[in-house]
Amino acid sequence: MASLAVAEANRLLDASLGTAGHVAPTPPMTLALITAAGDGVTPGTEVVGGSYERQPVTFGAASAGEASNSTPVVFAGMPAVTVVGVEVYDSADPPRRCWHGPLTAQRTVQNGDAVQFAVGQIVATIT
Repeated sequence: MASLAVAEANRLLDASLGTAGHVAPTPPMTLALITAAGDGVTPGTEVVGGSYERQPVTFGAASAGEASNSTPVVFAGMPAVTVVGVEVYDSADPPRRCWHGPLTAQRTVQNGDAVQFAVGQIVATIT
């Protein structure tokens, strides 16, 4: 996962440069699976169907400019779909998209399968 959503990047820039205070995302963070990539402004197309729903994701403390998931994330009962990326949202109403990015390799999922991410597989980086 390589990119901050533009709105989130602007919030962090403003806070780090002293032009505005940063409003932290509302926990818990959730992970969404994407079938068509979005960009910094527009969300991608989220998986629908089966038993799919966004799953909680917990990140460890950042080190060397990156942070990764500290617990496994499992999406059970998936519909037949090809997953190309992920997006991280907070739990505000409406949810705030914070991060987005492609998978290193697309995952083709059969009806009823699970998509799993082991500890350390979801990495957010700022350089």
